[in-house]
Amino acid sequence: MPTPLGNLRDVTLRALEVLRACDLIVAEDTRVTRRLLSAYGIAGKTLWSYREQNAAAVTPAILERAAGSSVAVVSDAGTPGISDPGRDLIRAARAAGVAVDVLPGPVAFVCAAVLSGFELEGLVFGGFVPRTAGAREAILRTALGRSAASAFYESPRRILTTLEVLQKLAPNAHLFLARELTKLHEQQILGTPENVRCALEQPVRGEIVLVIEGSALEREHLGTVDLEARVDALLEAGLSVAGVAKRLANEGAGERAEVYALAAARKRARGASER
Repeated sequence: MPTPLGNLRDVTLRALEVLRACDLIVAEDTRVTRRLLSAYGIAGKTLWSYREQNAAAVTPAILERAAGSSVAVVSDAGTPGISDPGRDLIRAARAAGVAVDVLPGPVAFVCAAVLSGFELEGLVFGGFVPRTAGAREAILRTALGRSAASAFYESPRRILTTLEVLQKLAPNAHLFLARELTKLHEQQILGTPENVRCALEQPVRGEIVLVIEGSALEREHLGTVDLEARVDALLEAGLSVAGVAKRLANEGAGERAEVYALAAARKRARGASER
């Protein structure tokens, strides 16, 4: 059963009916759930803790209760089963012949994807960005090369590292970052990896969703091809390598040192082809 992402007024009427009527509430963090219950005057409910650390131990008892009474499963925020152990409980319930139902409600990555304004046909949800460097870079490279947009959850402790990787792989990628959705200090940032990094409030706190627009590497490649063509045209017009670098950097085509290196390489290539 979904619960609000932050603003407690986002709970549905049906969700409140279920919370009032159920015999047991299985919660990711019982303290968080008690705040929701208290806000709506729901008292006297039995709550059990169900999280990644104790899921295997408490699942049999939950299924036993669910076989003969109504059990509501809630996460701290959003819909259970998305990047939390709720999906394992669903599989276990179905395997045990226990009926399962779902209530519609908030999902953070869906809200962020809509807010991004990106094309969302074929949207891919990647869960949490991997913690290890190699796996992180691999999954981000895949997302950047995908034609469809990709959405990820990320920890505030690791988001700057993730943005650094994206800056290295595709500095012109289009990103949307949503932090603390529906909460008092909500922040929405649209731009390149560097834009997002600079705009992100420091120190970084709260829940984060990162959306990467599709075809980022393809656009990066086309941008490089276009820049090479502009460099070639200016060299053909008689500008020096330094002149090309200064002009294009002033036009915002890139850092002067990077454009200089490209112009020097293109001039060497032109010289080799003319010999």
